[in-house]
Amino acid sequence: MALNTSIFKSSLLVLLLICGLVKSPSLYAQSIDSAKMERNFGGAAGVTNNGISLLPTFSLNQPAGFVMLNMGNRLSFDPEFHFSLEGKPWTVLLWLRYKLIRNEKFKLTVGAHPGLLFVPQNLMINGQPRDVITTERYLASELAPNYFITPHTSIGFYYLRGMGFAESAVQNTNFLTFNANFRKIALHENFYLRLNPQVYYLKMDELDGFFASSTLTLAKKDFPLSLQMLANKSISTKIPDSSALLWSLSLIYSFGNTYVPSPRLFPN
Repeated sequence: MALNTSIFKSSLLVLLLICGLVKSPSLYAQSIDSAKMERNFGGAAGVTNNGISLLPTFSLNQPAGFVMLNMGNRLSFDPEFHFSLEGKPWTVLLWLRYKLIRNEKFKLTVGAHPGLLFVPQNLMINGQPRDVITTERYLASELAPNYFITPHTSIGFYYLRGMGFAESAVQNTNFLTFNANFRKIALHENFYLRLNPQVYYLKMDELDGFFASSTLTLAKKDFPLSLQMLANKSISTKIPDSSALLWSLSLIYSFGNTYVPSPRLFPN
């Protein structure tokens, strides 16, 4: 009960912060009038050969699919649905994000989400072993500042704080990254690469570690399909099952007129 109360209070504070930011006239003065802003809808869907996560607890470790949506503009609703290719659910994340600051040189985004992690288990039911899927519930909040060196090159930090409900789940997660984003590395007149390297610190309850990861995306101008590779390797870790080199290859279909696929296409 104490854990549920703590999680509820933390999530309420995050939501109140976002609501307060939305209502603050001084923040809206930084950009065009909100009534004139476009409201966008877009997303990405795809398949991967290996459903991995930068948080080991969330990894599926088998072929998977995903659908990620983006609805809104300054305030956006960004739900994510991840599942195995057998049709079994993997994770559901219901992100609510607010772009606190956005100009040519600096952007700051805050967000929060409730999340569900679906865990396959073999349990004894009426004396018979049965394969069932149990659900672990999480709440998380994020802070993402980015400084733009050029319109297509930026550096930044990303901090995620997660809390679990179930006693069997990780109760407290802290995820802090230093990252760089190279959005358009020209290969040809119509082809380009997107590179997103990062180093990060991960603490899950009392266990922690340092890691390095990178995503490399090959895309074609005005073409909805792209190919993305993700690689992740520990530098030093005490977290079980997190020391091996992990990689995945994904085929992504993007839709919507302003949506840009996230470099993190797997649940954190």
